[in-house]
Amino acid sequence: MPLTLSILYETTAGERCNAGVFQFDDATLTLRELIRVFVQKEVRRFNETGSEAFRGLVQPDESERILNGVRERPPLDWEKQFTKAIAAFKGNGFVVLLDQRQVTDLDETLHLTPQSQLTFLKLVPLMGG
Repeated sequence: MPLTLSILYETTAGERCNAGVFQFDDATLTLRELIRVFVQKEVRRFNETGSEAFRGLVQPDESERILNGVRERPPLDWEKQFTKAIAAFKGNGFVVLLDQRQVTDLDETLHLTPQSQLTFLKLVPLMGG
């Protein structure tokens, strides 16, 4: 049975915004599968709109060119975005919170409910190292 969730983006700087409402075909999936489905839907939404800048989990190279003045944008490839998202997760670019609990294993099985709170917390690098 499909499950619909509202997903949030947050940053360690305190910024918070709604990533949108997403439908999942299965309520039980691994974190890796959840990220894959999320990225697929996020990229599909972007490709179907006329938006010039991608405001998703990880920024694509095409988005950077658009922000620098190139007006034509090719459709995003969800598989490239998924690969970048997994690399960002492994490199501590973001963490995933499910019901206020950090999920650290990409292969952990998650059990989503309509009341689940899913947050992608984007980590902001410290200045000055």
